[in-house]
Amino acid sequence: MHSTTGTDITKAIDLLKKGELVGIPTETVYGLAANIEIHEAVAKIFEVKNRPSFDPLIVHLLEREQLDPICHSIPKEFYLLYKAFCPGPITFILPKKEKLSDLITAGHNTVGIRFPNHPLCRELLRESNLALAAPSANPFGYVSPTSAAHVDQQLGKKIPYILDGGECKVGLESTIIDLSKKEISILRLGGLSMEEIEKVLGFKLKSSKISSSNPQAPGMLSSHYSPSKKVFFDQDIEENIEVDLNSIGAIRFKNYHPKIEKTNQWILSEKGDLNEAARALFKVLRETDTTDLEIIYAEKFPDTGLGRAINDRLKRAAY
Repeated sequence: MHSTTGTDITKAIDLLKKGELVGIPTETVYGLAANIEIHEAVAKIFEVKNRPSFDPLIVHLLEREQLDPICHSIPKEFYLLYKAFCPGPITFILPKKEKLSDLITAGHNTVGIRFPNHPLCRELLRESNLALAAPSANPFGYVSPTSAAHVDQQLGKKIPYILDGGECKVGLESTIIDLSKKEISILRLGGLSMEEIEKVLGFKLKSSKISSSNPQAPGMLSSHYSPSKKVFFDQDIEENIEVDLNSIGAIRFKNYHPKIEKTNQWILSEKGDLNEAARALFKVLRETDTTDLEIIYAEKFPDTGLGRAINDRLKRAAY
């Protein structure tokens, strides 16, 4: 089997209703989607991605009304954030109802819920009336895909169809906020900045630094989003790496490193735009794997807005 790629919504729906997996576009990254009503399909996600069963999945919905069969005890903060940011790159951790499969939630009594903001994905959700479990469409631990071609390169021999929605506009996974506890916190930094969320809520949030072998949400493990190259994050090249500088590449925000060949460097945003840098990050991490370079030096980005999420991904890539 080798997947085909296209924009045929009807074909994607037919496959999902038969229990097959489909690569789908979202504004953040491409997802590997399964119908949550078919246990075997959800189990297939873990098999295809080689994903550990302790790492929970996010459920993708079209609109708030679909929450009722899945979640309970929804706090007022959800409605504030939903009105401000949905559809968009935010995932809510909420108490789950008993009927939802423990495979999706990795045994937790909570579930991650997201309302994606991509026209083709939303059309798929609308026409199918399905709720879809969909982690990123890549082998577990590797760099997330931001185009249909990325999905095809890595999972093309394992899934029947990839719905092609073009390049992802955000390029980083969704921000995950835990609304299941009294103290609201950010579990994963992502495509929506903490500052924007705090502005709507009217108070400061705590960001989880915990790396867990039993994570409550995806993207909480120490090592993740990793290319095959050795990545050094926020380290001085001359002091820390005793190798030929010609074998070193660099991922930079807006300026070249003076000691490294320019052809071995990737500038994520010459104009210093963190949104542009976020869109380019995963594509650049993938490109490093097509080179003969031995080591990639990644500088620390401004620790504000989406810069925090970029630093989070680079830190985990370097773990």
